Amino acid sequence: RYCHVNVPDELLRDLLPGPVTLVLKRSEELNKDLNPFTSLVGVRIPNHPFIRELARACSGPLALTSANVSCQASTLTVSEFQDLWPQLSLIIDGGPVGDVQSPECRLGSTVVDLSVSGKFSIIRPGCALTCTVEILRQKYGLIPESS
Repeated sequence: RYCHVNVPDELLRDLLPGPVTLVLKRSEELNKDLNPFTSLVGVRIPNHPFIRELARACSGPLALTSANVSCQASTLTVSEFQDLWPQLSLIIDGGPVGDVQSPECRLGSTVVDLSVSGKFSIIRPGCALTCTVEILRQKYGLIPESS
């Protein structure tokens, strides 16, 4: 209800929950203070039991950012962003959000713009690029927006 979904439900089920952020056109129902200078919004449903349970407990969408400084590697444990703690109102430790030994886990989610029907655009390659592009191209016949 917070965005306009213009892709098949099956595509959503193929990519979510997981390490993919879908960028779609925002709906009028979404708080205008979230992403105020764009008509788009990123939607992510992580495949992490703790954060999914937290989201279920909330009555609306959660507006989140990664716990790291832009362009730095993603953090996987709360201790890794300890320097940011004084700037935060709340920190909840739900355990590691990936294999802390895996460099791939630190790439963040793959961010794909699906706001144009029949096309996709990769905004950030992230950790699930290959499988995401394969699903979009081969299973759903979407083409890269630059084509």
